[in-house]
Formats: sequence, C-alpha cells, structure tokens
Amino acid sequence: MARTMHAAVVEIFGKPLVLREWDIPVPGRGQILVKTEACGVCHTDLHAARGEWPRKPTLPFIPGHEAIGLVVALGSGVIQVKEGDRVGVPWLFSACGHCEHCLGGWETVCEEAQFGGYTRNGGFAEYLLADPRYVAHVPAALSAQEAAPIICAGLTGYKGIKETQAKPGQWLAISGAGGLGHLAIQYAKAMGLKVCVVDIDEGKLAQATHLGADHVVNAKTDDPSSAVRQVTGGGAHGVLITAPSITAFHQGLGMTRKHGTCVLVGLPPGEFPVPLFDLVANCVTLRGSFVGNRQDMAEALAFAAEGKLRAEIELQPLTAINDILERLEQGQVKGRVVIDFHGESPRSDRTRGPFQAHPSAPITPLHG
Repeated sequence: MARTMHAAVVEIFGKPLVLREWDIPVPGRGQILVKTEACGVCHTDLHAARGEWPRKPTLPFIPGHEAIGLVVALGSGVIQVKEGDRVGVPWLFSACGHCEHCLGGWETVCEEAQFGGYTRNGGFAEYLLADPRYVAHVPAALSAQEAAPIICAGLTGYKGIKETQAKPGQWLAISGAGGLGHLAIQYAKAMGLKVCVVDIDEGKLAQATHLGADHVVNAKTDDPSSAVRQVTGGGAHGVLITAPSITAFHQGLGMTRKHGTCVLVGLPPGEFPVPLFDLVANCVTLRGSFVGNRQDMAEALAFAAEGKLRAEIELQPLTAINDILERLEQGQVKGRVVIDFHGESPRSDRTRGPFQAHPSAPITPLHG
C-alpha cells in the first residue's frame, strides 16, 4: 500500500478546498481503515468548509461524511467487521456509548459524539479511519455509489419523517426537493403517506411529481402556507423542512396542521424567531432532527436495498470538488453528487493546480 493518498483539504475557512497528497492514516486500537470507493457531497460539507457553525472544525481537515468503501486494515480489538467488508462512514463517527442519550438511541446528541468530515477526517480522500461500532453495514444489493447518499441524505430524511409521527394516509409536506427532499419523497410514499412538496424550482417540482408526490407548490408563485392548507384540508399532519432556508422554516410552521409536528433538518446559519402565539394556540410541535441513530441507518438502507427508493446521483471525480461545492451553493445540483474513486488519478484541478505533498494533521475533538 502506498504511504500517501489524495485528499481534498480545507486549509482556510471560506476558501476553495486544496487537493493534496496526505499521509494514509494507520488504524489504532478499536479503529479500521477504509479504502474509499465513493463519497456523497452534502450541503453540510459546504457549511463545514466555510466554518459557518458555532462549533468549527480544527484546520486543516478533510470533509465528507457519506463515504462508502472496503475495510482494508483492522486495529487491535476489532470484532465488528472484517477485512473486505463494505461499510459506510457516516456523519456520526462515534459516541461514548454509555450516557443517557446513547442508551436511549440518541447517540447523535451525545456530549462526546464525533462527526465524520468535521471533527474527524472524512471521505474526500482515498482512505479514512472509522470506528467499527458506528459504521453502516451496506447491503449487498447496493453499490457503493448508490449507498453513499443513503447514509446521510436518506437517513436524515427518513428519521425526520419518523419524527413528524405522521401516520399512513395522512399528509406530509416536504419543503425542498433537492438532495434530501427527493429521497424523503420516496421514503414518505413507501411509508404510506400523502405527500405535498414545496420548492422554488420547477424542474425539481417536476421531479417530485415523477417520484410520486401527490401535490406540488411553487413557493415563488404561490403562498406555501395557504396552498398546503387548502390541498390538505387545514395543514399537513407532518412537515419536514429540508431546505437550508430561514424563509422555509417560517413557511413550515404555517403549513402545519393544528396539533401537527414541524420537523427541521435543514441547517441555515442565523437565528429563527418563532411566532409563539401560533405555536401555543395551535398546539404545534416544533422539533429538530439530527441525522439518525444506527437502527435508523439500518432501516434506511433496507428500504433502498429492497428497491423502494433510489437516489438520483451524478458521479464526479475528487478533482471536481470545488466546482461541485460552487454548484451546490447556487442550487444547481439535481439529486446528489457522488465522488467516484474508481479510476481516480492525481490529475490537476483546473482552478487549484496539481496535488501537492502535505503532511497529515490530527483533528482535535470539539466539545461544548
């Protein structure tokens, strides 16, 4: 095995990622080394590269939390996987495993949780370390490229739908029909829900209809709250906000039925003032949902493996990462972009120059 790998690195917040040679990490006790086959690109990677959230990664770091690959080396004490297994290295890299949150299936809010591509180096690299207790076990029916979006975008939408507590036959409104939303539509239909989709892009709304949405609303031309209330007879029983937009958050509350639940999974920067009178008087539940736990992951992958949904993916090489992030920022990505490492070579990036040697650096955990 070569001693170095190719990686896309955030060296300065807000600047393009730099394509570098990076030392291949060595798995320690309780760790595994994964050779990356594919890695999806998420809007969270854009937030991470900009340093937009209160808890920032330690520079330099490698983003990417939708990595799928083969286990090629085991640290001592590993019993959960074996060499040759295909696994996913998701956003939830690890957690303490013994606090009240972990014991209750909410390890994503564990005080000691670590996050892939954020507090731990991620999948925008040819190799990455993982905690075998928290990797996703990829069903044989899914290719690496098909599975990559499921372990974050799919999981996030699926868990968010569960958190709305909407029952089969009831209405779910989904705001945003992009990377998360197009998968959430398919999960919702497979779960027996009636689906109304809100977006500002006619192309994405047309895709939503093709995927089975019962009704679509263009928020550019119609008031989403009024339109959703009209078609659902008083508001959706559950509302899922996948769009990283404060405006969408406000619209979501207006789309929610009395005694309904509005779940937020988009993460736009800034504050979100809540109309308290409407929230209280209408007995509306406003809930945040942060990715999903390991059981949710298994369920989300099972839906995909059984052919009940499929991510629309666009394959790109690692060298295109800055173009991908720019398109993502401009809302020009349809479905999900997946970095394909098959046949990836150290070509020059057209805007950043060739790969350059660079020593790896540890990622310091963030707490509090």
